[in-house]
Amino acid sequence: MLGLIISIIVIGLIAGFIARAVVPGKQHMSILMTIVLGIVGSFIGGFLGFLIFGQDAADGFFQPAGIIGSIIGAIIALIVYTQVAGRSASARRR
Repeated sequence: MLGLIISIIVIGLIAGFIARAVVPGKQHMSILMTIVLGIVGSFIGGFLGFLIFGQDAADGFFQPAGIIGSIIGAIIALIVYTQVAGRSASARRR
């Protein structure tokens, strides 16, 4: 159990870091938020993998993905986050 938690944190950190490097612009995120971004990206990648390939239906609709799926999901999550955060910041300036 402890090994699973540590591996989820490490994969989340790697996926979040790569997503932040790929997406243009400056993201003001801490290391903890980068890990959370990677973990959320892993579940987004697992969800997309389920939708596209229709496999692992026994594992459920939301499931963790591998490192590639985690990176793709983290990129999607970061793009959505920056768009939402950008809109809310511009709304506060008005």
